[in-house]
Amino acid sequence: MPSIKFWGASRTLVRYGLVAVVMTLLVLGLGRSPALAVTPRHYTELQFSPLPAIQLPNYTRFELSNGLKVYLLEDHELPLVSGVATIYTGDRLEPADKVGLASIVGGVMRSGGTQTHPADELNQILERKAAAIETSINVTAGNASFNALSDDLEEVFSLFTEVLRQPAFPQEKIDFYKNQWRGAIARRNDNPEEIAGREFQKLIYGDTSPYARTTEYKTLDNISRADVLEFYRRYYYPNNILLGIIGDFDSATMRSQIEARLGDWQPTANPVGRALLSELPQVKQARTGGVFLVDQPQLSQSNIQMGHLGGKLDNPDYAALSVMNEVLNGLGGRLVNEVRSRQGLAYSVYALWSPQFDYPGLFIAGGQTRSDATVPFIKATLKELQQIRTTSISESELQRAKDSVLNAFVFNFATPYQTLSRVMRYDYYGYPQDFIFRYQKQVAATTTADVQRVAQTYLQPQQFVTLVVGNGAAIDPPLSTLTPGTPVTLVDITIPPPDA
Repeated sequence: MPSIKFWGASRTLVRYGLVAVVMTLLVLGLGRSPALAVTPRHYTELQFSPLPAIQLPNYTRFELSNGLKVYLLEDHELPLVSGVATIYTGDRLEPADKVGLASIVGGVMRSGGTQTHPADELNQILERKAAAIETSINVTAGNASFNALSDDLEEVFSLFTEVLRQPAFPQEKIDFYKNQWRGAIARRNDNPEEIAGREFQKLIYGDTSPYARTTEYKTLDNISRADVLEFYRRYYYPNNILLGIIGDFDSATMRSQIEARLGDWQPTANPVGRALLSELPQVKQARTGGVFLVDQPQLSQSNIQMGHLGGKLDNPDYAALSVMNEVLNGLGGRLVNEVRSRQGLAYSVYALWSPQFDYPGLFIAGGQTRSDATVPFIKATLKELQQIRTTSISESELQRAKDSVLNAFVFNFATPYQTLSRVMRYDYYGYPQDFIFRYQKQVAATTTADVQRVAQTYLQPQQFVTLVVGNGAAIDPPLSTLTPGTPVTLVDITIPPPDA
């Protein structure tokens, strides 16, 4: 637009013109602000209004006769509509010899177009309307989403339901996606931090666990189009899906569109739903204790992860563990203050109790440091973890941690979309709808005794697995000094070559 070009071309002149005006006003005494005369106060003296209460938006929930669950939330602030479907599936359900299958289904479901609209045609329609449709499958769920202007809602929603119900899965797109995966496999050892995260999960869950296994050339070669179609047909049906739509629409009209586009979709007689968890092996820690090294001679610093199996979000102590996290982490936290600031042993340092919704997560402590500081870094971090288990934290630490957790938590519900997404997520994983409010109250009620109790209960140093990705020859003192008499185990990250 001409006005934008004019502003872009003259903004320097405008900037200097404004500066001249302001300077003139200040010289003449006309620009004096009462705030300039106020004596600055220390941040501890500042007073803020209480945090706003988290409120669930006024959404509508209903279920179609075929079992499709729907959430509708009107929001007329902008002429936009967004929707997301969450499907009970996940890459943890793919066969062990076909790792990568779920990712291919989730990607090609959109990139391959539909039976009515080939990929190029679908792309052109959406581009003309500044709309988007995306699909994917992660560890625990499948997702399909759309964004559109409210004037284009009917057409974009129709295309969205086509993608859900009638994906084409053309062979050439499957081959293209598999080639993208092959490129990712070839590059997967380029980033030391990614190596640490991947190999640490293998040490804790086991390299054959659905929560740690990796896609290989061989597993890709095992995947056929018939496998893609079978995976889709097993999980994509209406009584295995939650659909949420938020934005500038009329709920009655939107409901009619949903019924028209999805109401005749036939359900399965045997829905998978939450029963899919029974198909998975029980999660157990594969390794207990030990020091492991991914030797990378080209590196001048070490990436370190140490820890053990963690828990789930429905743990009654989740709130107290969140407060413990905050005591250890962030600016003002013990690890940053001691390991990074006072001892100068880290570029970054952290310790996180990281639960999952329906399977045990991890407790991970770690960070990055120079090679010669690797062992001192590990010892200093372990010392802080041991201290929080044996010594009560101060009241000031407790208050800082609780304030930080509660202040950050509010921003998860800053918009109606975020809140509705959270409500749907709780439904998907079988959590009570008031889980939000229970957590808030439990954090507020956490005491110093609670923090020490959960630290003693859940942090188990004797079970810690320690993984270092770094230059073994440059680590001095050597890693073997951490466990005298027990050798350091080398981790082989060689990528299995593709078949000839």
